[in-house]
Amino acid sequence: MPILKKQVVIIHGGDTFETYGRYLDFLRNYKIDIERYKTSKDDWKPGLRQKLGEGYEVILPAMPNKTNARFKEWKLWFGKLIPFLNDGVILMGHSLGGSFVVKYLSENKFPKKIKAVFLVGAVYDTDCDGYSLAGFALPHTLNLQTEQIYLYHSTDDPVVPFSALEKYRKALPKAHTRIFDDRKHLNQEEFPELVEDIRNLDD
Repeated sequence: MPILKKQVVIIHGGDTFETYGRYLDFLRNYKIDIERYKTSKDDWKPGLRQKLGEGYEVILPAMPNKTNARFKEWKLWFGKLIPFLNDGVILMGHSLGGSFVVKYLSENKFPKKIKAVFLVGAVYDTDCDGYSLAGFALPHTLNLQTEQIYLYHSTDDPVVPFSALEKYRKALPKAHTRIFDDRKHLNQEEFPELVEDIRNLDD
C-alpha cells in the first residue's frame, strides 16, 4: 500500500472591503510596482514543493476574486478542496489567507484531522491602511482544531501591523512564534525557517 504524502494547503492573501465604493477608492489610489510586473518573481509558496521534497504534496488553490475577496465565496471554494484532503493535513494562510483559515476553522468543524496550522503575516482586524476584515472578521474565540500552531510576522511589515501578532498570541497562547525584523510582508523567495518548522512537526 503506497505511503500517503504529507499534504500542505496554502491559502494566499488578498484584499477585502466593506463596500464596493471603498474597493474602487483602493483601485484609484493603488500605486503600481512596475518592476514587480516585469520580473514576475514568485514568493516562497511555489518553491515549497521543491524545498519539502517528494514526501510532501503542496496544494496552492487560487481563491476567487482575491482583489475584492468575499468570505462566503472563499468558504464555498475551500469546501470543494476538503474531499481531496487526508487526515494529518497542514493548513497555512498568508495575510488575508491566514485570517480566512482562522475564521473558517473557528466557525466550522473540520472533517479531517489537522496536523498543524501556520499563519504568516496574518491580519487580525485591520491592515496598515486601516481597512477592516469586513466579512473575514474573526469571532471572539478562536479554535484552530489543532495543538500545533505557528505564527510568523516581521516588525517592518508595511501591509499588516506588527500588533496583529500580539493579538494572535493573546488569542492563541500556545502558538509557536517567529519574529523577524527585515522581512516586510514575508513575500521573500526563500523561507527556510518555515521549511524547518514543517519538517520538525511532531508526529
